[in-house]
Amino acid sequence: MSPDSWFESGERLPVELGGGSFEIFCRVSGSGPWLTLLHGFPTSSWDWAKVAPALEQSFRLLCFDFLGFGDSDKPRRHRYSIAEQADVAEALWRHFGIGETVLVGHDYGATVAQELLARERPAARISGVILLNAAVYVRLARPLVIQSLLANRLTGPLAARAVRERVFRRSFASIFSAQHPIGAAELREHWQVLQRRGGSAQLSHRLSHYMTDRKRYAARWEAALENERVPLRFIWGMADPRSGAHIAREIRHRLPAAPLVALDDVGHYPQLEVPELVAHEITSG
Repeated sequence: MSPDSWFESGERLPVELGGGSFEIFCRVSGSGPWLTLLHGFPTSSWDWAKVAPALEQSFRLLCFDFLGFGDSDKPRRHRYSIAEQADVAEALWRHFGIGETVLVGHDYGATVAQELLARERPAARISGVILLNAAVYVRLARPLVIQSLLANRLTGPLAARAVRERVFRRSFASIFSAQHPIGAAELREHWQVLQRRGGSAQLSHRLSHYMTDRKRYAARWEAALENERVPLRFIWGMADPRSGAHIAREIRHRLPAAPLVALDDVGHYPQLEVPELVAHEITSG
């Protein structure tokens, strides 16, 4: 499904956040129990387009773009945070009357899932969590150089101005496996999605504040994974140079009872590299 088709099949809904109102893109499809899919940085809900058709046969999917991403609003002087993105998820759960859902989170979205798990009474009962490649144990994170520059208070604004299509294409392609490289046409489409509604690239230093959040709230979010209140599963690209096999080893050490599907020749975006396998693992678990 093309990005245009994906966004045309959804809607933008007003969400109240911290006294302001913002339009958030969301897409609901399929039938069955609810499944909420949380996308990564710096992309969008279109990350799930390759797995959505298979998942829609078993689940009712809620896919949405976080504030500042994809087809959602991109306020320029906003202080973006993981907690606020979790508020967005809860607002949409209330809007659609979602009382119970399984969470699927990748990368940035996995961190939002950890925040939702840490909350005592989220707006919907979280009946299960499935996480794909992410720095769930932040001390093991291996951010790209551009990510570190963007997250730095001093270099961030300058680095954001340097984020052009060539820089994006090189950085994004580097986190895919050699066995499943991303093609030039798909790279171009992801860049075009980043340009929607004024563009995420120009805000990337503000959006990168999540890296500071991860360090600040590491103990809270790691404890949320390990409290055993909600069934956890992991689908992991082991060839990911940023959050691959080394984080999988930590997960297996600290969460030995949690099933982890190791995808040996897959990089950071399993749902883009091997979508049929990822959809099967989500559905069959």
